[in-house]
Amino acid sequence: RKASSRMRSRRAALPLLLGCIAASRAFHAPALAPGLSGLAARGRIPAARGLCLAHNARVRPCRAGAAGVSMMGAAVRKRGVADLCEADLKGKRVLVRCDLNVPLDGKTITDDTRIRASVPTLRLLLDKGARVGVCSHLGRPRNGPEDRFSLAPCAARLGELLGQEVPMCGDCVGEEARVAIEALKDGELCLLENVRFHKEEEKNDAGFSEQLAAPFDMFVNDAFGTAHRAHGSTAGVAEFLSPCVAGLLLQRELEYLEGAISEPRRPLAAIVGGSKVSSKIGVIEALLQKCDRLIIGGGMVFTFLEARGLKVGNSLVERDKVALARSLEEKAAERGVRLILPTDVVVADHFAENAETKICSVESIPDGWMGLDNGPDSTQLIKEELSDCGTIIWNGPMGVFEYEAFAKGTNEVAMALAEMTAKGAVTIVGGGDSVAAVEKAGLAGKMSHIST
Repeated sequence: RKASSRMRSRRAALPLLLGCIAASRAFHAPALAPGLSGLAARGRIPAARGLCLAHNARVRPCRAGAAGVSMMGAAVRKRGVADLCEADLKGKRVLVRCDLNVPLDGKTITDDTRIRASVPTLRLLLDKGARVGVCSHLGRPRNGPEDRFSLAPCAARLGELLGQEVPMCGDCVGEEARVAIEALKDGELCLLENVRFHKEEEKNDAGFSEQLAAPFDMFVNDAFGTAHRAHGSTAGVAEFLSPCVAGLLLQRELEYLEGAISEPRRPLAAIVGGSKVSSKIGVIEALLQKCDRLIIGGGMVFTFLEARGLKVGNSLVERDKVALARSLEEKAAERGVRLILPTDVVVADHFAENAETKICSVESIPDGWMGLDNGPDSTQLIKEELSDCGTIIWNGPMGVFEYEAFAKGTNEVAMALAEMTAKGAVTIVGGGDSVAAVEKAGLAGKMSHIST
C-alpha cells in the first residue's frame, strides 16, 4: 500500500505480493528484487531487514537499477516448510500462522475453504514429528474475548480433516498456552484461541509477539489471506523465532499469482465487485496497471454511476468517493483499459430477500428503489467481454448473492468463468465472498486457481 505509483508502474505486481514480503518476512520473490531493494534502501519497507525467508538473507542498499538482493553468496531462492527435513522438525515446537477466518452461522462453519487449504502444511509437519501450535484470527472482536469469535468450531473441523484430535487452548499466550504446547507429543497439534482477543495483536506489540513465540522453536507462516498485515502473529513473532519459513499454501499462492499476473495470457480481464469503492481502491489501481478490461460489479457500481451523473435511487453510494470513481474511470481511459459498468440492474423496494423486485436500465432506476444485482443484459455484456480473454481475475460478487433473489448475476459470472477455464483461459478467484459463491455453485473445481 505504501509503494509509490512509480514502483507499481515498474513492477506492476499485486499489492498482496509486496505486502506479504514486507509484513510477514516469510517470502522472497526474485522478480520483485529491483523495486523492493530501492524501497528498502529508502526505508519504505518497515520489515525490510527480514525480507527473505532465511535469516541469512538480506537486502542491501544499491544504486538505482541494481538487483540489491543477496543470499550471502548463495543463489536466490524461495525457502519453505518443504525444505525442512524430519531431522529439522522431529520434536520441535512449531508455531504455524494459518488463516482460519471462516464464515460462521452461529457455531456452524458455512465455508471451510480456508481450513482445508491449511491442511497440507499441517499434515507435512505432523508427519515429520513436529509438535504444532496453530494460531489464527477470526472476525473482528473489539472487546476482548467474545464467544461468537472463538476458534472452537475450527478445531473440530481441523480434527475431522486431519483424522486426529485437535484440542482447543483457551488462550494464545500466557501460562495456559505454555502448558498446552509443552504437553504436545511428536505428531500432535493444538489450536490456540483467537489472536485478536488481544488488542496488542493488531498493533504488532513486541511484548505480545514475544509471549506468542515463547513456547516455540520455529515459525511457519501459511496465512496468505492476512500476510499483508504487519500484526503480531504474522510479522512480530518472526523477530523472536528462527527459522521462519513459508507454508505450502503461502508459497503456492505467491508462485501462482506472480506467474499469472506478471506475464499473463492476454487479454487480461479483472472483475472487481463488492459493496464499497473505498475497500477496493488499492486493488483497482494496481489492476489498472496490468489489465486490458476492468469489469465493475456489486454495490460500488452505483458510486461510479453517480459519478457519470446518473440517478441511482436508494442504491448504496459513497458520496465522498464519487470524485475518486470519476478519476479511476479517467485513468482507465488514459491507459487504454476498457472499464465496463452494468447496463441494467435488479432493483428492490427495500433491502430484504422477499422484497419486490424488477429489472431496469441504469438510466432509469426509480426513486426509492435500490440496485442489488446485475440485470440479464449486464451479465450478457460481461460474458461477451470475457469471451476472448486469456486470463481472468475475479474478486468480489456482482450483487447480494446471499439472497437467492439477487444471486443470479454472481452465479452466472461463476459459470462464465468455468466455461472460459474449459476453453483454456487462466481463471483466478479470490476474496471470501467470491470463493463462497463459487463453492456454493459447485464450480470451485472448474477454476484454474481458488485463492484464499
